[in-house]
Amino acid sequence: MHRDAQRQVYEIMAPKLYRTCKRYLKKEEEIEEILADAFYIIFTKIDQLKEAGAFDAWARRIVVNECLHQLKRNVNFNLYLEDTKFQLQPQSLPETQLEEEDLLKLLDLIPMGCKTVFNLFAIEGFGHKEIASMLNISEGTSKSQLNVAKTKLKDLVNTLYYQKAK
Repeated sequence: MHRDAQRQVYEIMAPKLYRTCKRYLKKEEEIEEILADAFYIIFTKIDQLKEAGAFDAWARRIVVNECLHQLKRNVNFNLYLEDTKFQLQPQSLPETQLEEEDLLKLLDLIPMGCKTVFNLFAIEGFGHKEIASMLNISEGTSKSQLNVAKTKLKDLVNTLYYQKAK
């Protein structure tokens, strides 16, 4: 692949793939490292892409896999904090709609294992069997992590967006 073509692909894809990384990782230096690794893989394995129309999904899958490799080094997905207490003050936002960006910020407030399973299931569209295989956990653990994530997100949404400040 020519350098100009690589630069164009990078400029088009980097913002999208950055947002994908941001859903999984918090530290900016980790995100930058994963993006660099992912683009290296994309550019060196482009010949493995079977359909040009599937490039976006293929590149996103590479980024997700790289994020998961990073997380598996640091997170035990078989554990989660069952009774995590959130010390947040409700905001009075009766007219405010919950936006996608708000949901992504709320995801940062839940345990990493739950967040990762939620991302893989609800955003990336993987099934529990695939998630279990990707994270080396049981399907039951994947389902449990997803349920905890949904419960925590619901509590956060209710606390931050739908209760009147006292």
